[in-house]
Amino acid sequence: MMTRYQIHLDRGACEGIFACLVRDDRFVEADDGLATVEGATGEATVTVDCDDDRLADARDAAAACPVDAITVEEGKP
Repeated sequence: MMTRYQIHLDRGACEGIFACLVRDDRFVEADDGLATVEGATGEATVTVDCDDDRLADARDAAAACPVDAITVEEGKP
């Protein structure tokens, strides 16, 4: 089922633990050693708009983050 949602990653809170990378392959390691999201906009807080069937993956990545740097908002954009 296609769902509209946004993924937000607070890179200032990220500690480079990368628990998100194994839960959702859209999360990748950036050159600075912190996580980012493919296709994201922004630098300190990155945001990506999604319209797909991968909401559960995004939620799993957010739940796995030990510093709560990832949030997922349904119904956006």
